[in-house]
Amino acid sequence: MSRIAQTFALLRQQERKALIPFITAGDPDPAATVPLMHTLVQAGADIVELGVPFSDPMADGPVIQRASERALAHGTSLAQVLELVADFRRVDPDTPVVLMGYANPIEAMGYARFVRRAQEAGVDGVLTVDYPPEEAAGFAALLTDTGIDPIFLLSPTSREERVQAVARLARGFVYYVSLKGVTGATHLDLAEVQQKVWALRRAIDLPIGVGFGIRDGATARAVAEFADAVVIGSRIVQAMEGVPRDAVEDRVAQLLREIRQAMDAPATVGA
Repeated sequence: MSRIAQTFALLRQQERKALIPFITAGDPDPAATVPLMHTLVQAGADIVELGVPFSDPMADGPVIQRASERALAHGTSLAQVLELVADFRRVDPDTPVVLMGYANPIEAMGYARFVRRAQEAGVDGVLTVDYPPEEAAGFAALLTDTGIDPIFLLSPTSREERVQAVARLARGFVYYVSLKGVTGATHLDLAEVQQKVWALRRAIDLPIGVGFGIRDGATARAVAEFADAVVIGSRIVQAMEGVPRDAVEDRVAQLLREIRQAMDAPATVGA
């Protein structure tokens, strides 16, 4: 059983939902990444999603695009991201780490080499935004064979054929994009998202995480009522912008603790 599967199993026993925060590796600078990852865990993260910076992030809104630009300005590469994960693992052997990025850096490194180095570094899952399941069977098999979970996106516009393909290939969890558009958008219809997640459960026997549009504790709690995980990225990256370098960890910790507390708060009687 993978670390991701173990995490979800433990959370089910505790009747809790996973909190999966996202940061971009190398933002605000490479030296900040590993301390930030530890800060996320200490503030309540169950799984850490680490973005691999890319020059043309098609699914990301302006906030995460700027984070990628800052990271790339510091020379952050896929190879360096893997080194950062290995550094994180020297202190934290338990918290799952998911890499989220795009195909180009992986293809430049080479599929087999990337998978081998990711395994050695301690990566638990890989979500490649521009690898649709219809084209990723070979890559997914490489990951699965080395104990790394291939994770896929589904969206409000995903057709049944894609849902079935994801059901066959995915491991760990499935990331449901809660709205049309890019990261950082805010027009979230919770009732519609809930209906979509319920529909996906009929086809997919994996935990379902919901991301995009979650910006505060109240929304995170509402999503946690029907999803297995809450993914939050742009709001965290936005909170880091404009903050003095020595205050970034405290700002991120404060925000994530507020979201964790909201998700874990007991239900109000009569609510």
